[in-house]
Amino acid sequence: MKWSLAGAMIDALELCELAQVAEDSGFDGIAIPDSVFYPEHVSAPYPYTVDGKRMWAPETPMPDPFIAIAAMAAVTSRIRFYTNVFKLPLRDPLLTAKQVATMAVMSRNRVALGVGLSWIPEEFTYTGTAMRTRGARTDEAIEILKAVCAGRGPEWVEYHGKHYDFDALMISPAPDRPVPIYTGGHSEPGLKRTARLADGWISVNVTKDELASAIARLAQLRAEYGRSEAPFEINVSPTDVRDIDGYRELETLGVTDIRVSPWHRYGVDATDQHARMDSVRRFADEVIDKI
Repeated sequence: MKWSLAGAMIDALELCELAQVAEDSGFDGIAIPDSVFYPEHVSAPYPYTVDGKRMWAPETPMPDPFIAIAAMAAVTSRIRFYTNVFKLPLRDPLLTAKQVATMAVMSRNRVALGVGLSWIPEEFTYTGTAMRTRGARTDEAIEILKAVCAGRGPEWVEYHGKHYDFDALMISPAPDRPVPIYTGGHSEPGLKRTARLADGWISVNVTKDELASAIARLAQLRAEYGRSEAPFEINVSPTDVRDIDGYRELETLGVTDIRVSPWHRYGVDATDQHARMDSVRRFADEVIDKI
């Protein structure tokens, strides 16, 4: 079992110290979210609250994930970083591949890319990208990223798809190990994308029973796609598991990485940086060390 910190909604100037404390405390990874901007008016409901309203204020810090990861990687040596999740269809896949490949090389293979589709229509409108084709474009973009970051160093790659098409090119530097690509989503199309293309699955904040259902379905789909034997990560954020027995039960379901926010567990004031650091150390002592 691996342990990750959920690095969402934290002041950008705090992240580097938080990464160092997490590494010293025995955490395995840090997950960084992606939010390009906060539209004042949104024409679609937020899918993860009952009332459809966003649960964070406009000024909540959401640093660019690649810049944040690069900064944290520079002040650590062991802990890994991944996006949870990077809104891939808003970006050009080749430009993204260039950034990911460089981060992988300069961090000495300590990055992974968790990708999602984005639910906000305004993000697509204001960035000049098409929401209607986001799923198909994400599939092709994942294939492009996997080709560029295949783990064989710089090499010629080409791609000829419906949405992206380019002849042979080389991106350098490129990593000497494959960059893992994880996908999010609990819908049937999302689970199928994960089973077919990804190296792992990242859940949203849901209950243990909901996780068990999704994990079981992923196993079925991976078998259908002939990928049951391929290495596969299951990264979850359970809302109703808070004790060691519960965490061990998740492991029996196939979970490989649990994402936590210790400051919420211990009722820490979100603005108290020192208390947040102490909560990370406390969780490591009370949970990670015992498991």
